[in-house]
Amino acid sequence: MIKGAIFDIDGTLIDSMFIWNDLGVKYVKSLGKIPENNLGYELSLRNIDDGSEYIRDTYARNFEVSVVKQGILNLVRDFYYHEVKLKPGVRGFLTALADRGIKMTLATGGERELAEAALCRLGVLDMFDGIFTCNELKTTKNLPLIYNTAAAHIGCKPCETLVFEDVLHAVQTAGNAGFITVGIADETSASDREEIIANSDYYLDGYENLDGFLDFILTK
Repeated sequence: MIKGAIFDIDGTLIDSMFIWNDLGVKYVKSLGKIPENNLGYELSLRNIDDGSEYIRDTYARNFEVSVVKQGILNLVRDFYYHEVKLKPGVRGFLTALADRGIKMTLATGGERELAEAALCRLGVLDMFDGIFTCNELKTTKNLPLIYNTAAAHIGCKPCETLVFEDVLHAVQTAGNAGFITVGIADETSASDREEIIANSDYYLDGYENLDGFLDFILTK
């Protein structure tokens, strides 16, 4: 029986992954350097601290990691505070889960400040029981720590907890840890779509008109 749900934020609840994929490139170009072709992918595998260290080591050895991180955050802060939107149908989907008694929490590789600012402005932050970040836990989504911590917080076992993720490595990590995985379509992970589908217990192209799906999955 499903009792809880853990949601990623970027690319899963909010339409923001494109900005993160571009951030590293924009920042490196601002340094007068030429970014590698796969820089966006390399950074997608890391939290912001590790990503900032990667950029410093690769492109800006005369900078402190904290300076690189702040430069990246300055590029994205206004977007989260004023522009980013929920994916279509998210509000209704979350309301339907809450109405069915599902405890919900958040697990993100992004920054707490940005996540809280965006979700508060969008009116859904209070639907979740806490936010867990890779930075604060000193981990990445290549390891199950963040999912196990979030599940323990809401008093749920992995086998009774849904994990909603839009990227392949996160889906694989959660699935290998015994969680019930729900892959979420996002344009920035389209190249991995078939693998995400293959590695997810369920896959959603969107959040709209899913009452039937919820009734089905929550009775299993």
